[in-house]
Parts: sequence; C-alpha cells; structure tokens
Amino acid sequence: MLIDYHTHHARCGHAVGSLEQYVQRGIEICLTQIGLSDHMPLLHVDPATYYPEMAMPMEELPRYVEEAFALKEKYRGQIDVRVGLEGDYIEGWEEQISSIIREYPWDYVIGSVHFLGEWDISDFRQVHNWEGQDVFAVYERYYDAVAKAARTGLYDIMGHLDVIKRFGNRPDPAREEETIELERQALSAVKAAGVAMELNASGLSKPVAEMFPSRRILETAVQMGIPLTVGSDAHDPLKLSEHLDKARALLYELGVRELATFEGRRRTMIPLLLTK
Repeated sequence: MLIDYHTHHARCGHAVGSLEQYVQRGIEICLTQIGLSDHMPLLHVDPATYYPEMAMPMEELPRYVEEAFALKEKYRGQIDVRVGLEGDYIEGWEEQISSIIREYPWDYVIGSVHFLGEWDISDFRQVHNWEGQDVFAVYERYYDAVAKAARTGLYDIMGHLDVIKRFGNRPDPAREEETIELERQALSAVKAAGVAMELNASGLSKPVAEMFPSRRILETAVQMGIPLTVGSDAHDPLKLSEHLDKARALLYELGVRELATFEGRRRTMIPLLLTK
C-alpha cells in the first residue's frame, strides 16, 4: 500500500490544482490512499489585511468538505480517498479550532504549528521577522507550541514537527544539547497524547534541504514508539508523493515497518512498502 497523507489544492490560495486532479494523479501513480488535507481557514488574523493567499476562506470550508467526500465516493474502488484538514494550532484559539474540527466528519486532522502569534514562521514573505531574534528563544516558543498542540487532543497526526528550520535558521551549535532537549520534550508530549507524527518529505525541496523532521528527531520518535505516517505536502498534483520514496527508505532504515493510516479518525497501521 502506497499512501500520501499531506496535500493542498487551489482553495488555499498558494497551491494549484483541483481536488479531483489530485485524486486522478494519485490513481495514475498507483497510490492506494490519498489524504486531502488543506489548510484550516485563518482564525486569529484578518484575512483581508494579513498576507494574501494563506488559507481557504471560511465560506469555502463546507464546499471543500462536500467535494472531498463526493470524490471519496466517486473513486471508491480505484483509490481510497481520506478527507482531512491541516488544522493549524494557534495558542489561545483552541476553542475555535475545536469547533471547526467537531463540525465535520474528518478522517484525520493534522496538527501543525505555523504561527507564533501573528508570525507565520513557514512563510517566505515573513523571513524578515528572524532579524534581531534570539534563535534559540524562538525555538523554545515553537516547541512549546508543538507540545501544547499535542496535549489538546484535537489532532491525529502532528505535522512537519521541525518546520521552524525551513529557512535554515538554527540555534547556535553551542546550544545543541538544549535544542535536543526541546525536541525531546515536544516528542514526549506527542507520545503521551497517543497521536501519530508525519515524516514530511517537502523539506528536501526547501532551503533547509532536509525532511521534516530531522533524522535525529525521527530516531528519537522511533525509540519512543510514536506511530508514523508520510506526506509530500504537495501544492501541485504533479508533486504528489514527491520524495516519499526517500522518506519510506529512511523510515525502513530506522526500523519502521508500519505506517499509520486513518478513517473516521480511527488509526490503522499498514505495512511500510518500499519501491524501487
């Protein structure tokens, strides 16, 4: 079984392709399951005055869900479509996030930290916010948010756990042990919450040129027994499953033999399949 649980389409404003084009591409490349997981609408900033094209408008959310479930039925027997949401964690907005998650019958919800306050640390247009920052202090805030996200119980999968490194900003090497401890505390929260974590291969195409999370974090997650899944974070149907061969190979090298899949928010483990 080949899967890809992290995809985005045109509704989010910064991706291309329709949901159906993703599903058809998944069939073309012989995926067994495709997860549709577009961004939750913005809650804590005004979309009209914030950076454009960050997430789908709130009025599009029910249309997204309706279309995704219609495709799940239309292509049943050809590919298993799993309907998800990347539900950004924003501290202080847990009730509003929970309301969106409860309103729809998701197959799974990815918990990702993009925002520290109104700063989206994954947005290339906002890299100037790193200027003058104590990088380790930003990492402390970030991993604290990841741990809090896991503890909410809102999510099934924790997404791109160390995406904060996307643009190459890393703490001073002299603080490596402290950074490792931040990672371990976040992973401990993920483990205690009983949720899965993804290996997001998109980092190989980003400035950092490394998957999310790092091999170091993955090794610790495997030692802790955290269930793992994979996602390409594709923003174009032609990028579907990009680098997932490398992701699966790395997981296999680390001793992982099963991947987490979801339907109706119930987790099922499937064999990890390597492809040539």
